[in-house]
This record gives sequence, structure tokens and C-alpha cells, in this order.
Amino acid sequence: MAAKDKNTVTVRQIGSPIRRKNDQRATLAGLGLNRMGRESTLEDTPSVRGMIAKVAHMVEVVEK
Repeated sequence: MAAKDKNTVTVRQIGSPIRRKNDQRATLAGLGLNRMGRESTLEDTPSVRGMIAKVAHMVEVVEK
């Protein structure tokens, strides 16, 4: 999990990886998501933001 003193971003999976390309499935796994409704808190880095942008149609950023 990400440390509390750093900037973090929480994402929730809202779309299914069924009939999606393997690279999109791998990106979801890299974000720590594998089921609908699952949430993952990650460090807010440019690489994580790029992963979120790649699967933006299957995830949403959760505001807390």
C-alpha cells in the first residue's frame, strides 16, 4: 500500500476486462484491480496516471 505522507490516488474498477486486449488486462492487474468494484490506492506518479489513462474506460478515480 502507499504511504500516507505521499500523494496517492484511489481507483475503482467499473468495467469488465472480458473481450479486451491482453495489454489492457495486464494494465488492470498492474493497478491491483481484478474484479468489478475493487478499489486500489496507489502512489500518484506519472506512470500510474498513464496506466489509468490507458484503461480509463474501465476505471474511475475515487475522491475521498
